[in-house]
Amino acid sequence: MDRAEEFEQLRPLLFSISYRILGSVGEAEDAVQETWLRYETTTTRPDSLKSFLSTVITRISIDVLRSARVRREEYVGEWLPEPLLSDPYEDPARAAELSDSVSVAALLLLERLSPLERAVFVLREVFGFGYAEVAEAVGRTEAACRQLSVRARKHMDEGRTRFDADRAAREELAARFFAALREGKVEGLQELLAADVQVVGDGGGKAPQLARFLEGAEKVARLLAGAFPPILAVGTIVDVQEINGQPGALFRDRDGKVAVAMTLDIVDGRVAAIRSVINPDKLGHLGPLADVWALKDEWNRKRRG
Repeated sequence: MDRAEEFEQLRPLLFSISYRILGSVGEAEDAVQETWLRYETTTTRPDSLKSFLSTVITRISIDVLRSARVRREEYVGEWLPEPLLSDPYEDPARAAELSDSVSVAALLLLERLSPLERAVFVLREVFGFGYAEVAEAVGRTEAACRQLSVRARKHMDEGRTRFDADRAAREELAARFFAALREGKVEGLQELLAADVQVVGDGGGKAPQLARFLEGAEKVARLLAGAFPPILAVGTIVDVQEINGQPGALFRDRDGKVAVAMTLDIVDGRVAAIRSVINPDKLGHLGPLADVWALKDEWNRKRRG
């Protein structure tokens, strides 16, 4: 097996590590490519290729995250991670950790950690790396990594969303929610929403959005009931599917081009959060993009007419 074949076997793991550290599909893909270039040019043969490449991708991702944080401080409006339709890495022994850690809620919690805490948490708690491997990857002692892990786990546990465990029940509620969106009835929507439900929109200043942030079942139900019937009346397609391991949907124009990625947090049998990514910079990896400004004009004409 040559180097390229060896690398391709580990590519899913490397991307999955980097995505969780960065919250960005594009940046994670770039980090994986940079890892390959460094491996391709190295003259030494590592004892453990997995450990070697995991160290390289982690250090690259930490550097990228540090510079990305400066950009995110200047970001227009609410920042959400780039939507991920499917995680390329699978490990049955860690299925629960992998699924939970890729949710939008978990990625937003990870944003609160320092870059080192985030990397240590991802390697140790999500992927099950030993402390010796983690220490090598982040360039710290094992003792320091244990302290970083404890702090990171405490922060994550304090804010972690406890999603409904029954996958079928989540999918059934999501189906009811999107059906209620089509009907546009306030009462039908409100009964599916948690009392403190939140709507969060990420347009990045580059796309129109329903709301940057809104909270409360009645307010959210009225917003959705007023906005979505005209949106759907102009031929918008609701492509219901799992996004970041949770129920969601891609909203496409009549030609199938992507306009919005929406995810739902379902807790205690109710929709607790509705998050929409509209920023086109974060949707390009999902396929051809719709002209959301033109769609908005159509929606407004339909609403007035």
